[in-house]
Amino acid sequence: MGAPDAVDGPWKLENAQARFSEVVRRARTQGSQPVTVRGKNAVVVLAAEEFERLTAGRRCRPSLFEELRAFGLDAIPIERTRDTGRDIAWPERRLDCSIPTS
Repeated sequence: MGAPDAVDGPWKLENAQARFSEVVRRARTQGSQPVTVRGKNAVVVLAAEEFERLTAGRRCRPSLFEELRAFGLDAIPIERTRDTGRDIAWPERRLDCSIPTS
């Protein structure tokens, strides 16, 4: 077994939480730091420079609003009248509120 602060393999979540400063320091000096939850890979802590390198040239997906805006639908004249609802004729109902006497 190594030194008390040596971590072989991925960090367990509880250890990564308790020693987050060290996780970050190691990500910056030694490379990516995987973290597990209940023994399964959950996340990887990366140095910002590594993240930028991996995502360089990628642009974020546009929002649905931006996608729809690209169609030029604002040039289509759309008019809408104010809808105030409709009158509904409810059938008359009599409630039988009598108490049965059997």
